[in-house]
Amino acid sequence: MALSRTHCWPEGHWDWPIHVSHKHGIRCGEMIFVGGQVDLDSSGKVQHAGDLATQTVTVMASLDKVLRGLGADLGDLVKLIAFYQNDGSRDEQRFLADVARQLPAGGPGPVITAVPLPALAYPGMLVEIEAVAMRGADGRRLERQGIALRGAAPLPAPLSHGLRCGEMIFVGGVSAIDETGAVIAKGDIVRQSQIVMDRIGEVLHGFGAAHDDAVKINTYYAGGGQFADWEGAARARARYFTEPGPAATGLPLPRHALPGLMTRSEITAMLGRDGRRLPRSHVWPEGHWDWPIHLPYKHGIRCGPMIYLGGQVALTPQGQVIEPGELVAQTKIAMENIRRVLAGFGAGFDDVVKVTAFYEGGASADQLHKNLSVRSACFTEPGPATTGIPLPFLAYEEMVIEIEIVAMVG
Repeated sequence: MALSRTHCWPEGHWDWPIHVSHKHGIRCGEMIFVGGQVDLDSSGKVQHAGDLATQTVTVMASLDKVLRGLGADLGDLVKLIAFYQNDGSRDEQRFLADVARQLPAGGPGPVITAVPLPALAYPGMLVEIEAVAMRGADGRRLERQGIALRGAAPLPAPLSHGLRCGEMIFVGGVSAIDETGAVIAKGDIVRQSQIVMDRIGEVLHGFGAAHDDAVKINTYYAGGGQFADWEGAARARARYFTEPGPAATGLPLPRHALPGLMTRSEITAMLGRDGRRLPRSHVWPEGHWDWPIHLPYKHGIRCGPMIYLGGQVALTPQGQVIEPGELVAQTKIAMENIRRVLAGFGAGFDDVVKVTAFYEGGASADQLHKNLSVRSACFTEPGPATTGIPLPFLAYEEMVIEIEIVAMVG
């Protein structure tokens, strides 16, 4: 059963240079999703090109504008993912402080995952931030509980390492960085993966939850687009989950902000208000693609009204790339795989509230528009919120797009 939802496109808000079905924000029950906000004008032209600090202020103001159009504001944020340009010369802590300064004082504030990239979708664009917020159906603010992770690098107030709101638990990007800002086990992705998963477990435990309450995990790791870059770390993370595990997305980055830092993971979990584990179901369509090694993750997880899909790609059941290097063809295959997983829950594209596409490319409008037009065409207008992020490479050679989905059903 479809849930009622409202969409937001503030008057005069920035736009893409091509028409798409997506809207900037969507609200469904208590959940609010805002697609990646950037510093563009209404014709799709980049503003304040090359100025990260100014673009960050503008982007946070855009987030606030969309949220207000949906009956909320920055004080209702529960999660931020901040994609920003960093070639190794930028101070990530300073960037996080710039984001935090735009948030209401007090707290606890949202969790955040910072993702350093060589470039974003358009030349001169240095930051894109997407968001999840929660507001009561009656318009009241929802009670929340925050956690600061012991032994980890502190976050600028009011940001949190972990946040619980209702049945939703969010753990922001966790890395192997100590309280002094030093990297632990430099260059060792397997050991760092264990540290990250232990720390995520500590945050979850603080809310009375565990790894098996996770419904979605995203990992951003330093690598060059080869299976060998992620195999050992993937096996290490997998040991923390009992099958069937959460939906999962793993994305390679040329580097993290600090030398020797190899991986960063974030988790969304769900737990009953009474502390009991919530029932869930999973989908793995017959003949669907698979990884070349066995992992506990499932293509789709449903818990309550929430459906999370791991990154969908153009692979065979043996883990071989289909249509190597062909962006449009792989986008169509990924969207068909999404349709199949959603159908396993009795859902469809009109139940989708958020789309995130990671594609091979750089600061090129052409590369974004090629896949954006294909995936946008799958939705009835007004469509879901969306984010499109270019990467130099993905997890497999010649795989050029990965698309993840959040949907909500009655």
